[in-house]
Amino acid sequence: MSKITKITTKTKKITKDTTLGEVLELPGAEQILAKYKVPCLTCPMAQMEMGVLTIGNICKMYGVDLEGILKELNKTESK
Repeated sequence: MSKITKITTKTKKITKDTTLGEVLELPGAEQILAKYKVPCLTCPMAQMEMGVLTIGNICKMYGVDLEGILKELNKTESK
């Protein structure tokens, strides 16, 4: 008899080095960023820099609670 093995892939943990573009791929991420008043969601310049803006740099620039936002984003990621 053959044994069928279920293959699972571990999702990537969101860190301060994760880009805004990667974060926005998560379901519900936009609502979390809006809750923390991240201005990049509506900024035309940010739209051009999605691949280089990191969540850590954004939080530092705008005084956003990095630990809180990472906790919520990773909670969403694990669902």
